[in-house]
Amino acid sequence: MTSSPTIYHGATVFTGVASDAPRESFACRDGLIIAAGDLDVVRAAAGNEAVEVDLGGSVVTPGIIEGHAHMLMLGETLSKVPLRDAETVAEVQHRLAAARAASPDAKVLLGSGWRFDIFDEGERPNAAQIEAAVADVPVVLDANDLHSVWVNTAALNAMGITRETPDPVGGEIVRDSAGNATGFLLETAAVSFAWKYLESLRGEEDEDRYLDAAFTAYLESGVTGATEMSFGHAELAAYRRRLARDGRLPFPITAHWMLTATGDTAQDLAQIEEVIEVRDSLHADHGAEWLSIVGVKFVLDGVIDACTAAMQEPFVNGSHPAPIWNREHAIPVAVAADAAGLQLALHAIGDEASAIALDMVQACMTENGPRNDRRARIEHLESVTDETIARMAALGVTASVQPVHCDPAILDNWQAVLGGERAESGFPWHSFRAAGVPLVLGTDAPTAPHYAPDNLFIALTAESALDASRSPYHPERVFTPAQALESLTSAAATATGKGETLGRIATGHRANITVWGVDPLHGTPRDLVGSAATLTLVDGVVMHDTRDAASRL
Repeated sequence: MTSSPTIYHGATVFTGVASDAPRESFACRDGLIIAAGDLDVVRAAAGNEAVEVDLGGSVVTPGIIEGHAHMLMLGETLSKVPLRDAETVAEVQHRLAAARAASPDAKVLLGSGWRFDIFDEGERPNAAQIEAAVADVPVVLDANDLHSVWVNTAALNAMGITRETPDPVGGEIVRDSAGNATGFLLETAAVSFAWKYLESLRGEEDEDRYLDAAFTAYLESGVTGATEMSFGHAELAAYRRRLARDGRLPFPITAHWMLTATGDTAQDLAQIEEVIEVRDSLHADHGAEWLSIVGVKFVLDGVIDACTAAMQEPFVNGSHPAPIWNREHAIPVAVAADAAGLQLALHAIGDEASAIALDMVQACMTENGPRNDRRARIEHLESVTDETIARMAALGVTASVQPVHCDPAILDNWQAVLGGERAESGFPWHSFRAAGVPLVLGTDAPTAPHYAPDNLFIALTAESALDASRSPYHPERVFTPAQALESLTSAAATATGKGETLGRIATGHRANITVWGVDPLHGTPRDLVGSAATLTLVDGVVMHDTRDAASRL
């Protein structure tokens, strides 16, 4: 049954394309945009039965598409002890002790967001530091970047880590001189032990609650779509339950299945076969309108803060780690995934990792031939060479970057471990734009705050959303408002193959809409910090609304 159209007017309507002039109104019906432009033109297209909504001068954009998300992790993190703004180990200890006192019956204590710069020079996280506050139950604390985990002895025991436990491929159980685990797990050791331990503690009700919390938090921020970047069996089960229950999701999701480096090519290739089977089964059961597995994720290296990123030159402390996936093992798996029509999403923070990523893309082109829908993308690109940027442009590879990762308030340790010119040349958004590399913006939540307006603020200013007293980090790199909003909307949709239906306010596109609480086009950027959407539509349906009653239908 066809519903009556709704016309939204009294607004500045950004279409999703930076070069487009703003419109003043748009209309939607049955979940789709039917017209956008001058009000008299939109009224003529919508007809006499249309309902009209005056948006009171607000700025309207296509719904934000989160370019890099971890939905279950975000939902779970929202309930953990927050540590991102803790400035010292003592402050972490205070918060843990308070949380334990508030929940004396809890069987485990979880926290998230601690930063490396809270430790004295040469000091690393260890179990004793936690046990000064909480020793009687397992404590698991995610680092700000989610690539390291800090735990106490009770957690090491619960995870089954002993002196004899080997390091997994691409990870490290940090040990003391006697060979005992210290309570610090790096990279795939965090995934293999801490993540799996936490997954064993969760029930289906917990996972459903976490997923609901993530959807709600994003909708409040104006997000109407997301790209899942750590999709696995737990996520698949939670999403299937939601689809079976409701027949839809709160907003559409595109997903990349996260691969595990095993060091055995046969095992790695078997993962691709599994992804193909899961993708085809999911789409056969539920279609691809709300959830589609579009690709696979390779975590090629670690992070700069922990000195686990794959760099072409050593870190200041002399460490020079190898990539998690080396070329020998990564390339055949990438070629197999590409041959199956799976998009490559390549986590590469260090400059050597991004060089490996492009070698993988090049091999796919050589082995499998040209494909219009390849859409390979590199995630993060925090330290990257000019040569790599030029290669990305030539190969048509998208740069997926997260402005919140270079908030000046969290860069002290990042700059210190790189040192020299590398400490000043990070996050080169301007170089990507100059070279013609497509750019997608996201937050990588929960490794950073999930708030779209805060993320946009940093993209526009290079200033800190956490500490206004901080100087900007190289403001010559910043986006114009139109450039940034395009990267948050239509570019993000195009990057996952959904550009024909999502990311624009244009006839025939899904009516996924964000009405901003402050003006992102012409207002003072600092006003974005801490703001939220006033109205969020998904397929024309109101999913979040904070307007006063008089301004509603």
